[in-house]
Parts: sequence; C-alpha cells; structure tokens
Amino acid sequence: MATQHSRSAARIMISPAVVLLLAWMIVPLALTIYFSLLRYNLLMPGTERFVGLLNYKLFFNNPAFFTALINTLLLVGGVLIITVVGGILLAILLDQPIWGQGIVRILVIAPFFVMPTVSALVWKNMFMNPVSGLFAEFSKAVGLAPFDFLSQAPLASIIGIVSWQWLPFATLILLTAIQSLDSEQMEAAEMDGASALSRFWYITLPHLSRAITVVILIQTIFLLSVFAEILVTTNGGPGNASTNLTYLVYARSLLNFDVGGGSAGGVVAIILANIVAIFLMRMIGKNLDA
Repeated sequence: MATQHSRSAARIMISPAVVLLLAWMIVPLALTIYFSLLRYNLLMPGTERFVGLLNYKLFFNNPAFFTALINTLLLVGGVLIITVVGGILLAILLDQPIWGQGIVRILVIAPFFVMPTVSALVWKNMFMNPVSGLFAEFSKAVGLAPFDFLSQAPLASIIGIVSWQWLPFATLILLTAIQSLDSEQMEAAEMDGASALSRFWYITLPHLSRAITVVILIQTIFLLSVFAEILVTTNGGPGNASTNLTYLVYARSLLNFDVGGGSAGGVVAIILANIVAIFLMRMIGKNLDA
C-alpha cells in the first residue's frame, strides 16, 4: 500500500514537467501542420484560406526538392564517413602513451565547442577565401592557381566544415570505447603472433561497433538539420548546389514569405527525420541484443 502511494506521489510530482514537455513539443508541431494546410503568404495578409494538401503537392513538385533531398543525404553520409573513420584513427592515436597526451586530447576536442556560425565564418574567410585564404596562399606558394572551394565545390566544402565540427564528438565516444577494451585480450593476440592490422580488424573494430552505432545515430539526428554553415558560406548556392531540406524550408518560408509552403516542407522534413531515426534505433537495438 505504501509503495502504491509513493508511486502515485511520484507521478503527481513529475506530471507538471511531463505536461510542459508535451506542450512544448506538440503545440509547435500542431501549428506547423495547421499552417501547412493553409494558403498563408506574409505578403498577402488577410487572404489565408484552407487548401488541403496543395502545399505538399507544390513542395514535392518544386524542382529544388529532389536536389535538396540528395544534398541532404550526401551531406549526412559524407560527414558520417569522415567522422567515423577519422574518429577511429584519432581515438587509436590518442590511446597511445604520447608526450602531452592531455593537451593533445583537449586540442582535438576543442572544435566541438565552437559555434557553427563562428566555425563557418572562420573556414570561409581564413581558409577557403580564394584571394586571401590560407589554402589560396599555399596554392600560390607551390605555383598553383587558387581554388574557389565555396563556388566550385560548395557541398564538399560544407561537408568538410561540418566534419571538422563533429570529428571531436566521434573521437571522444570512440576513445572511451577503446579504453574499455580488455588489454589482456590484446596482449594474448599479440603473443599468438597476430599482426596489428589483424588485432584491429578482429578485436578492436568489433568492440567499437556499439560506439560507432551510437555516433551514427546521434550525429544523423543533428546533421539532418544543418543550416548555419550553409547560410553563412554559400546561401544554398551556386543555384541549388548546396541546398539541403532545412535550407529549402528556410528559403520557402522566410525568403519567399510562403508560410504555408514552408510549413509543409517542415512537416516533410520531420517525417523523413523520424523515418531515419526509427531505422537507426532498430539498428542499435539489434546491435545491443547481439
């Protein structure tokens, strides 16, 4: 009886937080769905009317939609490949007993704490500027013509910038996993004559599988909504070369003042993000069961 009363009291105590959290999540989503069913343009106030699924049809028929969808997948996939592979290599390196190990770890992790806008500005002006950037100066020093990264390879440039931001996160998670590896198992494999590559492939990599899955899940959720780096560097251009779904929704809503169309795009982005999240969660569940 006392246990039942304590459970009831616990539910009553946490109910305000749960209600507030649900309101914080459901109210914006409900308004977004509502606006997506209206013809709502900020340049024509007072002309709002119900149009059903017309905004969704127009959003899917937009020539930029499939380009933005492909760019989103390329951006997410490219960053994941770079951060997972680079994170594994850096984690193995940082796990070695080297001089100044603590300082090196801090320097490797530091980019994760730089705001996306600041990071994009630094890369745009200090590194990728075709006139005064460090890459341009290096090209001139070796007798090559400077390469305009943001104009000639915009999506690849954004992938590089975002990868630089997320590489520390992957490194930190994977380094923690490596440090939990049984050293006796590695020593036994080494004594049996296993090469370093064999020990990595058959012992280290399987041990890192769960950590890699967690890195992929968390990063994918955030990478689907990359926006600041695109806005600061390329504005989605040239043309639609670096436009992802998030930037397309922004352009539809705030540049074209089409709240209804932008809301429809937002609902589509939410659905796609949830499909990816459910798939990744199932993958993590199977990994944990294994």
